[in-house]
Amino acid sequence: MSEQKNTTQIDLKNLKAGGFIKERGKDLFTVRLRVPGGRMSVERLKRIAAVADKYGKGFVHLSVRQSIELININFRDFDAVVDELGEKEQKVASCGARVRVPTACGGCEYNPNGLVDTQRSALEVDEKLFGTVTGHHKFKVGFAGCPFDCPKSATNDVGFQGAIWPELQQDECISCGLCAKSCTEGAITMGGDGKPLFSADSCLYCGDCVKVCPTEAWKTARKGYTVRIGGKWGRRPLIGTLYAEFLPEEQVVEFVHELLAWYGEKAEGLGRIRIGDIILKEGSQSLVERLRSKFPDHVVKETIPPAVIPTQVGKR
Repeated sequence: MSEQKNTTQIDLKNLKAGGFIKERGKDLFTVRLRVPGGRMSVERLKRIAAVADKYGKGFVHLSVRQSIELININFRDFDAVVDELGEKEQKVASCGARVRVPTACGGCEYNPNGLVDTQRSALEVDEKLFGTVTGHHKFKVGFAGCPFDCPKSATNDVGFQGAIWPELQQDECISCGLCAKSCTEGAITMGGDGKPLFSADSCLYCGDCVKVCPTEAWKTARKGYTVRIGGKWGRRPLIGTLYAEFLPEEQVVEFVHELLAWYGEKAEGLGRIRIGDIILKEGSQSLVERLRSKFPDHVVKETIPPAVIPTQVGKR
């Protein structure tokens, strides 16, 4: 893009990757910034505000995936914008057939519902996998700290949701009933002997029983991520379905890497296609078997394809 009469030296690879997105106006672009996990320092936020005020339209847009976008940036100002933002500290985001910036809630750092450190997981995925070329389509990763699933993790190509498996130590239970009262799913009821009865099939892994137990009779037996694969939004939405339970936090990157490898193999020759559509075409078992060979203690034995959301319900 550089010419003698034009000093702009923007990296064309960044432009093609989609960090610089063409707008309607002549010579104007939106600059999408990386905000992995939706968190950034106040100092960086101040710098972004100053750059947006100086080169943009005086406001920024917060994307639905937690990125900050600078609006109405003239392509002649690309170098200055990147320089003043500090490219090493605040690189542009990614579009196209690549691994996108991961989204995440606040996790367990300050949220009382949080069960796992989603921020650490998001930063690790961003550091090690962001921008990885899939060769087929976009690939989105989302992290939720608990079953409330505020980030809607199941609508990502792979979504991770914090989970706890509780176990009761009967000899430590004082029959207070707080666990049963706190269990909104009805997985815990009080038996005739005054002791809690646990229905595993109704448990959503929220860990509320562990949190409220005054004697710590309820213990955390297993903790990690519930993993759903195959979700997406857009014109033909899908909800990802269950592939793994209690996946350790330290195995997240390895899990995504293996998933990307399967995706790349199965999508070969099919053009632009999301992993959820591959599963609908291929079936679930191939992916289950691939993942079970690497994560046998956590991957389910069988699952169902992604759930299709019929957005045109009611249309005649």
